[in-house]
Amino acid sequence: MFLHKKETIQPVNVSEPNPRFAQLLLEQFGGATGELTAALQYWTQSFHCENAGIRDMLQDIALEEFSHLEMVGRLIEAHTKNVDQTEAYKSTLFAVRGVGPHLLDSQGQAWTAAYVNEGGDVVRDLRANIAAEAGARQTYEALIKLAPEEGTKQTLVHLLTREVSHTQMFMKALDSLGKLTDPFFGNIQPDSTVDIYYNLSSNGKDERGPWNSEPAFRYVADPQAK
Repeated sequence: MFLHKKETIQPVNVSEPNPRFAQLLLEQFGGATGELTAALQYWTQSFHCENAGIRDMLQDIALEEFSHLEMVGRLIEAHTKNVDQTEAYKSTLFAVRGVGPHLLDSQGQAWTAAYVNEGGDVVRDLRANIAAEAGARQTYEALIKLAPEEGTKQTLVHLLTREVSHTQMFMKALDSLGKLTDPFFGNIQPDSTVDIYYNLSSNGKDERGPWNSEPAFRYVADPQAK
């Protein structure tokens, strides 16, 4: 059962509509890194998560993402309302589609379920979610830099902040499973090459770091050497 309150978690106030910016905001409504993608991704993942606590977390965050979708939708609505005769309005997708949000990204590409990244394993899914939150945070940061007025910026800063919060939650969940830094999960054991670093991009100077050094990795300059 779902209940909807006709108020947002944080206020959404726009003092000066800007339909060109509203088109950019579509990225977080119907785009690949948007709130609809996140909400459906985490909700779907929850159904094949046997850990009761992590399942509950996924559902809680999914519902928060639906609330974020509403906030982005409210922003788009406010930025396109009462501007349908302006030149700015005529230069955007809203001139054809009408005011308010649509399931499109900022370039007019329709939302697709292919954006949803879920794979049936809690470790795999949590790692995918960390990447998803990073992508959304990056998009919000770009939007904040372009925000035309303070009310919009405040809403976007809150949405960016929650992406950071969700990332922390997913990392803590992975840590509780002992998988925050462990690359292995599943039932099939890797073969003997698991600790080999192949140097396949030699350009005269071989860079070294913890990703290709003992004790974690054996550095192999030529994988075909006998």
